[in-house]
Amino acid sequence: MRRGRYAPSPTGGLHLGNARTALVAWWRARAARASFVLRVEDLDRPRTVPAAVHGNLAELRWLGLDWDEGPDVSGPYGPYLQSERTAAYEAALGRLTADGATFACWLSRKDLRELASAPHGPTPPYGRRERARNARAETAKRAAGRTPAVRLRVGPGTVAWTDRLAGPQAFDLEAEVGDLVLRRADGLFAYALAVVVDDAVMGIEEVVRGDDLLQATAAQIALQRALGLPTPAYAHVPLLLGPDGMRLSKRRGDRTLHALRDAGVRPERVVGLLAATLGLLPEPSETSAAELIDVGGAADLPRAPGRLTEAHETWLHGG
Repeated sequence: MRRGRYAPSPTGGLHLGNARTALVAWWRARAARASFVLRVEDLDRPRTVPAAVHGNLAELRWLGLDWDEGPDVSGPYGPYLQSERTAAYEAALGRLTADGATFACWLSRKDLRELASAPHGPTPPYGRRERARNARAETAKRAAGRTPAVRLRVGPGTVAWTDRLAGPQAFDLEAEVGDLVLRRADGLFAYALAVVVDDAVMGIEEVVRGDDLLQATAAQIALQRALGLPTPAYAHVPLLLGPDGMRLSKRRGDRTLHALRDAGVRPERVVGLLAATLGLLPEPSETSAAELIDVGGAADLPRAPGRLTEAHETWLHGG
């Protein structure tokens, strides 16, 4: 690997789970003596917290991470804020449309939930039933002045790859992925299109992310194929859970780095705790990120979720 990256979405402060994934991405790049790229995925303007755009960078630097390219240090593949890269996404969408790979989707989220009889929770993959309903709805939606989303038409087949941490993966395109949104009805480009274009343009060779995104990775690989772009290697890290067994959440404000910093917690304690949950240290002990570069390897990383305990919390705060 010559180029790795971490790409936070600035929807709030980074919690310990985000920090753990960032640490793994940075550690793997630095251990391989590879360039490390920091890209801010602020494309979803309604959910972006302006203070978090550069606040997340400050949190990562406090943790002891650094990068060779990013919005605050520049680089040859900038800009490194997705909100400033929309021309590239427009061009990619244009290529797919010219190839006949896209279609206008007139169905709203409410329409899809009703069609799936799922008023709450995720809707199933967009497939033949949804396309048929979309065709019937077009005339009325167009007459009402609605603006459609744009989707990639996904055909039959399987997306398979061997993940560097999670092992062999395979997803049925029609049954598990479905037709992908490329541009939303409000005009915003979808994350999947943006991340695929950016990783290709920036020459990213390894993507480290949480293993809750395995299915999203399958969708992105399908999009890479449609655009004729290379597929980087993927390494999906098991999630870090709270003491209650629930995944950490920005929405709940779970254990954010800035809150820990404001409480006087030393960054070496945070790094040491995270390293212990990753199997890089036998138990939590104060250490810097730089001290981890030559410690262990990918084989040492866990294949099951980590879990914070009350003892971890006590130790983190100096107990």
